[in-house]
Amino acid sequence: MSLPTRARSSAALVLAGVLWGTGGLAGSLLGGLSGLHPLAVADYRLLVGGGVATLFVLLTGGTFPRTPGAVRRTLAVGGLFALFQASYFAAVALSSVSVATMTTIGAAPVFVTLASVRKLRRWTVVSVAGTLAGLVLLQWSPGEAISFGGLGCALLAATGFAALTLLTAKPVEGLEPLSTTAFGCLTGGLLLVPVASWSGMAIPLHADVLALVCYLGAVPTALAYAAYLRGLADAHPVLGSLSAVLEPLTAAVLSAALLGERLGVTAWCGAAVLVAALVVGYWRPEPR
Repeated sequence: MSLPTRARSSAALVLAGVLWGTGGLAGSLLGGLSGLHPLAVADYRLLVGGGVATLFVLLTGGTFPRTPGAVRRTLAVGGLFALFQASYFAAVALSSVSVATMTTIGAAPVFVTLASVRKLRRWTVVSVAGTLAGLVLLQWSPGEAISFGGLGCALLAATGFAALTLLTAKPVEGLEPLSTTAFGCLTGGLLLVPVASWSGMAIPLHADVLALVCYLGAVPTALAYAAYLRGLADAHPVLGSLSAVLEPLTAAVLSAALLGERLGVTAWCGAAVLVAALVVGYWRPEPR
């Protein structure tokens, strides 16, 4: 891979991770203002994100998937979106946000590495190990009880995200990254509707609530996943999964800056370790 191509793919992956981090804050605010269950928030995220991206694709001359390969890819991506979101929020309900996030985002690079790398390189091991250590420090909660149900759901979510990363790293003819995001998110959102409806999906029609719904769907979902899938087209899947750790890092920094949540010394050390692990991953990426 040439240096400009590598730089563009790395920038796309970094953008995706940072935008996902803003989604955590937006989703939390939306849940607080609307009273929605986290699963309903996730479903609105997929439905609105998929709808906005689909409208953009169609208005710019794109079409719905037509070839058998594109249709199969869209259904697979939609199913993995639904699995990832449902499992993650089940993990949140059974444990906590910190444990669910740490387990999901921390396990995904391990799963991707084991599935895609035939021979582990030293720098890959260092980067993955540093990522796990940084996540533990960033979201460390001493004395928090372990929920094996929550842990299992978080690992299932990590499996779904890892499968999505590995699947979309291989392009399909007639299906660009934005189209994959658009139709995949919309399909995943429709698959989640029956489950999310059980928790209630009615929202107050207030300007601030509607603005958050639009932002959550358009920016940290449609734009972020389009950037992620674009970056994966020219980067190794391991690097893509490592980029996802920017989500909890960004969320932690934004919460401290905007909500006044104080980060302790341990959390800041974890943030530093995460950044160092990502630098190693970008500096010494696995060959494709």
